[in-house]
Amino acid sequence: MVYNRTGYAPWSLTREAGVQSATVDGTIEVPQYIQPTIDTGFCDEKGNWKGIKSSDEVFFIDAPHLGTPNGAAVLSPQTANRDFIDMTGFTDILIAILPTNGGNVAIEAVMGPDTNTFANLTPVNSAATIRIMNASPSTQDGFNNAVQDGSEALTADVWNIYRIADRVSGQKNLQFKITNNSGGNSDITFAYMRLV
Repeated sequence: MVYNRTGYAPWSLTREAGVQSATVDGTIEVPQYIQPTIDTGFCDEKGNWKGIKSSDEVFFIDAPHLGTPNGAAVLSPQTANRDFIDMTGFTDILIAILPTNGGNVAIEAVMGPDTNTFANLTPVNSAATIRIMNASPSTQDGFNNAVQDGSEALTADVWNIYRIADRVSGQKNLQFKITNNSGGNSDITFAYMRLV
């Protein structure tokens, strides 16, 4: 089986015509087979290696908010070593909420703690609603809340899972504000998975 064939290089037809003073070879090898390649990243303008993001394989599960009273709001994630979500390189996110009391909650995407930067900007307006502008020119009506669901009914003692498509992509310091409107105290556990 022939894997390569020889072809004439377009820049050196003169050499192929018999002129021996050409500075380049007149032939090039043309691959005649399929070879798989893997794209794992690139070097930025400063020469630093940047790997390509891939979706999270599992959910990151936050510590539970115990005994959250009716009407009270909690911020998640809130674990000391992971108190915000970095969506750099990710477009979508799956969030999951496990309540011990069934009923409604309000869910809102907010800016993360002011102890974290947004790229190189500090301080940030922590717990402020994240505002975005719609991508479609036909719906450009100013900034809107990225995620704000005032009344989402949750089932108790199971994970209630939601996908948020493209609304918080690129947010570097993200939290979710969850308000317990279930009518009683509830332990609220939050988890998330970022998707490319």
